Amino acid sequence: MSITGYDPQAPLDRTDRGEGKLNDYTYGLLARNRRIRLTLAGSDACQDELIAVLEQGADQMETAVSPRTQAQEKVDAPIVVRLFTGRRVSGPVGMVPRGLESVVDENLRRLDDAFGIARIPVAIVRKRGRLRVQLLMGAVRDKLV
Repeated sequence: MSITGYDPQAPLDRTDRGEGKLNDYTYGLLARNRRIRLTLAGSDACQDELIAVLEQGADQMETAVSPRTQAQEKVDAPIVVRLFTGRRVSGPVGMVPRGLESVVDENLRRLDDAFGIARIPVAIVRKRGRLRVQLLMGAVRDKLV
């Protein structure tokens, strides 16, 4: 258990492992089209935080996460995601699904190089009765291309 009460190492339920395919991205790890979304894993433990974010009524939400350091890369640490709502940064709302960390990390680095701010737009959707966070990877492609 971490200080925030969110444990990225905890085993995940089958329905909470996130969603995304590496085939949705080009060789350079950019989304193939603007409809590509990546659903975060581990959102079940963060439902209260997601409800609090929705109650704020933010127009536009983005990730508040930095690219992984070399030390984190060595141990293959999960990328825990928080949301920036324009006024504040939320607590953890999920983590990038296993195997797709490199896609998110590379796009964060590109955004940082191009704009000085590494934030990926997000949408909160209701799926199977639970709130899920989707990273709008196709929107990043539109910003960078």
